[in-house]
Amino acid sequence: MLLISSMDKMWISFVSMGCMFLAMVFMFFVKTKFSNKLWKLIFGIIAYILLFVGFISMLYIIFNPTKA
Repeated sequence: MLLISSMDKMWISFVSMGCMFLAMVFMFFVKTKFSNKLWKLIFGIIAYILLFVGFISMLYIIFNPTKA
């Protein structure tokens, strides 16, 4: 198991929250602003990938111990 410092966990959590925020913004644009189906598909796929990356990195932060 890879032990990381508390500061590294903090930065990873900021990145995962940023990914989730970007996913929310992209899904807002997909649902309300875009009318072209190709753009909806592209931004929808990007949003779900960002949401998945944010979720997995947050799970990594929650369930991994830190260096003492």
